[in-house]
Amino acid sequence: MGRLILEYLEGNRIYVCKKCRIHLTNFQNRISKNFKGGTGQAYLFEQGINYHVGLPVDKDLLTGKHTVQDLMCNGCCEIIGWKYIKAFRDSEKYKEGKIIIEKYFIEKIKWK
Repeated sequence: MGRLILEYLEGNRIYVCKKCRIHLTNFQNRISKNFKGGTGQAYLFEQGINYHVGLPVDKDLLTGKHTVQDLMCNGCCEIIGWKYIKAFRDSEKYKEGKIIIEKYFIEKIKWK
């Protein structure tokens, strides 16, 4: 088995996995908090770290058909959201390559 290498973020507002406290992204990467997931509110981020993805699958979401991959925390392997691979509607293309993390699975750490 390989060695797990984790990255850590700098900044004063970091989003971490609620279960294992691994850094996932920061406030500067947040694009929107107006998304919904299976557990409620979700955030759209430009990018993140310390996650891996599942196999691509086509899903019918609230905004139409998308190809997505499950997003799993590298620390605890919990499914915390998804990554947009392809949007079938032109108006949704801005999501491609971005990630959704459900608020239920993360905490925001504020440093002074």
